[in-house]
Amino acid sequence: MEIILKKDIPKLGLTNELVTVKPGYARNFLIPFGYGILATESTKKQHAEVMRQRTHKEEKLKQDAVGLAEKLEKLSLTVGAKASTTGKIFGSVNTIQIAEAIEKAGHEVDRRKIVLKDNAIKELGSYTAKIVLYKGVSITIPFEVVAE
Repeated sequence: MEIILKKDIPKLGLTNELVTVKPGYARNFLIPFGYGILATESTKKQHAEVMRQRTHKEEKLKQDAVGLAEKLEKLSLTVGAKASTTGKIFGSVNTIQIAEAIEKAGHEVDRRKIVLKDNAIKELGSYTAKIVLYKGVSITIPFEVVAE
């Protein structure tokens, strides 16, 4: 029995994917709980149209992400933090401060898209942050933590 998934199901498939399952699994679990719908001719046509529109939107999002990546590669960020004379920071520098520094530079990046090697930086120095802008589009930005 063919089912179009409405939600991600581990070990089965992703949203809007057409999968073949046993009839009992579809009738007793997937369809009643809203995880999928029966793939008839009309729903297959609707599914094809949705997927066509989705690929168009994803292509636009990817182009926007590539454009933003080109702009962000030119940035050199400086993050200020209160620190002791030995170079230890009072507190830590995390993705929130990096996102604020990028915003001050004139670009907006969600802090959840920024990945640090260490979760928090606790000393002064030069570091890098990886920013995942979209699937397959990521850049590494160097930044420096200085004492205020």
